[in-house]
Amino acid sequence: MTALWIAHVTVTDPEAYGRYAQAAGPAVAAHGGVFLARGGRYRQMEGQERPRNVVARFPSFEAAVACYESSEYQAALAHAKGASERDLVIVEETAPPAE
Repeated sequence: MTALWIAHVTVTDPEAYGRYAQAAGPAVAAHGGVFLARGGRYRQMEGQERPRNVVARFPSFEAAVACYESSEYQAALAHAKGASERDLVIVEETAPPAE
């Protein structure tokens, strides 16, 4: 089953975070990830508001975890640390209901 990365981010250093975003994109793509939302319009309904919201779909839960743990993504992530406050969760999607 496919899996989603869901990240909620407050950027505190746009220049450094831009370096993260530039390097993270190829790492995500290399693991089969596709961005479904990257910033854009949102409305906070519950919980802590973070103005940048990102959703990426991966072909499997294992591919999503492997991407996060990869040396390429970890190198990109080094730019985000200290440049943002982030929450990221990997969630396996459920199969569509049988018809």
